[in-house]
Amino acid sequence: MKNAKAITTASIYAALYATITIAETIIGGTLAYGPVQVRVSDALLPLPMIHGIPAAIGLAIGCAVANAYATGNIIDMVFGSIANLVAGVLAAKISKGKPILACTYSVVAVTLIVGSYLPLLFPIPLWLSYTSILIGESIAIYLIGYPLLRILVKMRG
Repeated sequence: MKNAKAITTASIYAALYATITIAETIIGGTLAYGPVQVRVSDALLPLPMIHGIPAAIGLAIGCAVANAYATGNIIDMVFGSIANLVAGVLAAKISKGKPILACTYSVVAVTLIVGSYLPLLFPIPLWLSYTSILIGESIAIYLIGYPLLRILVKMRG
């Protein structure tokens, strides 16, 4: 039964992340991709603080699916998924049940990982890559993810 719950959790997170990202791509164009991006689905990255490693795995899978759909770029598919996995694992394992830490670890992980490879895909300097990802992640995670996580923590009692 424990495996079924983990698979279900991972599947739900993968589906949510991929669906939100793809919808954002269809509606907002390049808002979820490119050197300047606000990926709304990244608001889900701190939620493994509540739902654990299966949620982190689902977020990584969802990212791979969304990036395959939107860009098909193998670098983005692999390293974007790694960024989500790292962000989710940090939120799950070392945030100590504190939403602000789960959010901060997520912002830092994605900024460092995605910010490092974007200059390989776009003609931008590294400092601009880090800065733009930091801003976009902060918007998605602190403005959407943090309140969402706080609500879910309160609902769990």
